[in-house]
Amino acid sequence: MARRVLVQVSYAIGVAKPLSVYVNSYGTGTKSDEELLHIVEKNFDMRPGVIARELNLRRPIYRKTAVFGHFGRSDPDFAWEVPKPLNIEEAKQEVKS
Repeated sequence: MARRVLVQVSYAIGVAKPLSVYVNSYGTGTKSDEELLHIVEKNFDMRPGVIARELNLRRPIYRKTAVFGHFGRSDPDFAWEVPKPLNIEEAKQEVKS
């Protein structure tokens, strides 16, 4: 949906949901930044506890993570590298409304 994208999420202590979510595709998107933001909001629960649970972050894999970094790896322990199926149609309908 974009060759390059920046997603910024800001939180406040004691508040479960993010205060803001910002998406910028630097003009490389096949969809507008507004549409991409709606897709992100509809497909990802950004509460910290949910992120930790979905990415299985509460298990110690320090040695594996420290060796060769933690991005761009095909190791099944790195759940954040597995693409998530997205529901784009539902987000698209809300943008048009």
